[in-house]
Parts: sequence; C-alpha cells; structure tokens
Amino acid sequence: MKKIGFIDYYLDEWHAEKYPEWIETASQGRMKVTYAYGKTNLEGKLSNSAWCEKKGIQLLDSIESVVEQSDYLIVLSPDHVEFHEELSQLPLRSGKPTYVDKTFAPDRAAAIRMFELAEQHGTPMYSTSALRFAAEYTELKMEGIESICALGPGSFETYAIHQVEPIVALMGTDVKRVMWTGTPNAPSLVIGFADGRQATINHYGPNCPFSMALRSEQGESQFLKIDSNFFGAFIANLVRFFDTGVPAVPREETIAIAAILEYGKKAASAPFQWVDLPS
Repeated sequence: MKKIGFIDYYLDEWHAEKYPEWIETASQGRMKVTYAYGKTNLEGKLSNSAWCEKKGIQLLDSIESVVEQSDYLIVLSPDHVEFHEELSQLPLRSGKPTYVDKTFAPDRAAAIRMFELAEQHGTPMYSTSALRFAAEYTELKMEGIESICALGPGSFETYAIHQVEPIVALMGTDVKRVMWTGTPNAPSLVIGFADGRQATINHYGPNCPFSMALRSEQGESQFLKIDSNFFGAFIANLVRFFDTGVPAVPREETIAIAAILEYGKKAASAPFQWVDLPS
C-alpha cells in the first residue's frame, strides 16, 4: 500500500474530509492517506489532533516528517491559497509526486516559482480545479470555440478557478487582457484572447449551478449544465498521476490561470477598462 501525506493550513475542511475515502476507493485500497500536518488550529473547527483521531490518520508535527514518511503528497489549503507556496516548499523539493490543491497560486510570479522549484528537484507536480474533469467538458465535441459564457456559484476569490480552468482548457492560454464588468455581489470578468476570442465568467450565488454557453467560429452553439460527477473523475485522475508521475495539466495552463485570476482581481478596482496581462 502506498502512503499519502496531507499538508494543510488546517485539517478540518471539506477537501481533507472527503479525499481520503475517495482516494482509497478509487485506488482499490492501493493508496491510503496515512499522515497529516496542519499549520494551525482554527477557532470553530476541530483541532488538527481531534480531526486526525476522528479520521484514523496519524498527525505529524512537521511538514518534513510528512514528506519523509509518505510516498505521495497532497498540499491542501483549498480556501487559503496564500499559504500554498510556503506549505509546498519541502514537498516540491522531495522528488515525490505532489498534488497542490486549487487555487494553485495567488499570482503568476508565485506559480512560476513553484513550477521552477519542482523542476529543479525533479518533482512531478500539478494543480487543477476538479471542474476540468467534468464529463460535459471532456466529452464536448466543438471545434474552433469563439466565445464562452460561464456561470457558477461562490465568491470570485475562491470559486473563480472553477470557471477559468475549463475555459483555459477549452480555449487555450493565449490570453491578452481582462476586464471587470461585475458588481460586488455578482462578480463578472471578461477574458480577452489575443486573436479576439472572448470568454466571460459570472458568479450569481449559491443557487446558480456551474454551466456554460459556447459558440463556435462556424456558428454552432451549445449550453452545458454540469451534472456529472466531476470530483469522481478528478480523483481517478489523481490516482493515475500518483501511479505514473505524469501530470494531467500542462504547466502553461496553470500559469495562465494564475495570471487571469491575479489580474482579474486588479481589474475589479477599475471596472470596464481592459487590464493587460504580462506576456
């Protein structure tokens, strides 16, 4: 059995709660989350020690110990991207397959630093939104996508990744600029590609499911509502990554996504004006 180590800001959170059972099931018992480290305890949440006792996972007192004793590593902190680079320092130096949860990095520069660190030490690594693996996206038959309008729930800060990731996967990384067109309660961002293609992301609250309207250069249009088990597809992909050491997501896409999110936040302070992304 291969041992997986969790490294988190605090452990009593949804991803850490769900991943162990999902991974063990998807790997048919070949992989198990055995060790965990939490940087802090959060008021109103189970302490890291209480969470580990509940889950039957051994709490270790340092990231170094988790890296040393694990075969594979998962850096979590899904709602606190600002800690990803810090928490990833030893994992990315380890040479062991490492998954860094969404959102990968708070900005483009940090994303580049993390990839360069992993490459210097021969560490297989990737990050993704689980939405990338939704069957509605992966089975889409449409060539030459000209425009996308994506919708979904949640805040821009935490949930924009789930709309931007599929857009980049479908339309590519040649993003030139972004423009904020939303309101404080309904964030919206236009993503402009170098060749004139465009996509928009829109956050309309908890009762707005992930969905997407698409139009091709040939005039074909489709509407997708995401009903498939995208987390199941993501976990299956994660198991394959641990088995093979081959990341499923190109680094260029992850860096482009980080740049879109970084400059999208900057665009919010100057609505209805294009903000250029670095080339």
